[in-house]
This record gives sequence, C-alpha cells and structure tokens, in this order.
Amino acid sequence: MRLLLLIPASLISLITATGVTAEIYKWIDEQGNVHFTDRPPSNQVTEKIEVKINSYSSPKIVDVDRLFDKTNKVIMYTTSWCGYCKKARDYFNSNNIAFDEYDVETTTKGKRDYEKLGGDGVPIILMGNKRMNGFSVEKFQRFYSSAKKE
Repeated sequence: MRLLLLIPASLISLITATGVTAEIYKWIDEQGNVHFTDRPPSNQVTEKIEVKINSYSSPKIVDVDRLFDKTNKVIMYTTSWCGYCKKARDYFNSNNIAFDEYDVETTTKGKRDYEKLGGDGVPIILMGNKRMNGFSVEKFQRFYSSAKKE
C-alpha cells in the first residue's frame, strides 16, 4: 500500500529558498592532532575556516561562430590517446553518425580551434550551435536529439 504525502507548496518554496550554509572549525587536541568539525568544541580554542566552493564554470566562447557547423554535422576535437575520444569515435562509426575530427595536438586547425573554444579537456563535441564537453553515450544521445531539433 502506498502512502501519499502532500506537502503544501508554501512549505516547499520555503525549504528550497532557504540557503544552506555550513561552518567549518579547526582545532588541535592535547595530543597535537588536528581536527575539522562543523561545531566548535566548547573546551578548545578553534579557528573558523573560510570555505570557498570550487565549482566549474564553462569557458567563455568568443569569436567561434565559424566553428559551429550550421548543417548539424558533428565536429569533434580529440587527442590520439584519449579513451573517451575513442569511445565517441567508435559510437559515431557504429551508429553511422557523420563527423569531422580534429586532433588538438597534431593538427593546426585542431590546436587553433581548441584554443578559441577555451578547451581544457577532450573530447569537445560541437553540433549546430551546441557544445558538449566529454563523452558518454547517454549524454551524447540527449545532446544529439536537442541539437538536431534546432
């Protein structure tokens, strides 16, 4: 038997609007061991640690309109040693997906375009006006369907 739990919309918005914060404290015990906790112990001198969130933001794309193929052909920037590049290449070939490939280490065009794309990993896959970093079959299938619609 299923139990249906109804939560009022006002409560949901209150929960999601509330920011989650955490404080980290550093302290040293009598044996000289360093500890980090979310609550300062009452009997120890503590130092509050400022935590900086290390989050990824995608590179800014500038002056790369010419890199995006308006015919919705897949363009991939790769290296010869990259396992994910090989997976993508094999997937494209086995699914009859036409693609152009440029090695970012050995070809002038690959190096130049990779720099303009602000690349810091491979593969970079472009289609239409969409960009995908890395490769997994599931992620590419979503990417490919959305890029074909535009």
